[in-house]
Amino acid sequence: MTSASFDVPAADRWFAAAINNGTWDLLEKPDRSADDNARMLHAAHAACHHWLQVGTAVNHQRALCVVAFVYAELGHGDLALQFAERCRELTEAHAAEMADFDLAFAQEALARAHAAAGRRDEAARFRQLAQIAGAAIADDEDRQIFEVGFSARNWYGIE
Repeated sequence: MTSASFDVPAADRWFAAAINNGTWDLLEKPDRSADDNARMLHAAHAACHHWLQVGTAVNHQRALCVVAFVYAELGHGDLALQFAERCRELTEAHAAEMADFDLAFAQEALARAHAAAGRRDEAARFRQLAQIAGAAIADDEDRQIFEVGFSARNWYGIE
């Protein structure tokens, strides 16, 4: 294998951010096709891979959160829970490094994962925790982004 003629860490950072943004675009797309769903799932994992190469614990936490959201959206509750739990572990282990919205999104990921897995009581509990954490987001724009996403997508009857 020959060495790359470009800056691999810089490429990893670029791909991580670009693929992550594309994943969110697909996640928020109201009329996704089966192909869109496949691209969304692969993109979530690809972004996570690139963040693992060059990112911080915060980047990894956020990437895992997106993977959990995607699995929940696709109805794969047990897989969503696996990634949401790891996201929570990183959120707790690196709490001092996290932004206030990271906790809200981590709680929402757990709520959606439990909802997709049919665990209504746990879903409702984490949904309430996510709402509380979301209301505590200090920046108005960050809070609005959280609230818009929180009210969107499938809650599997947990409202």
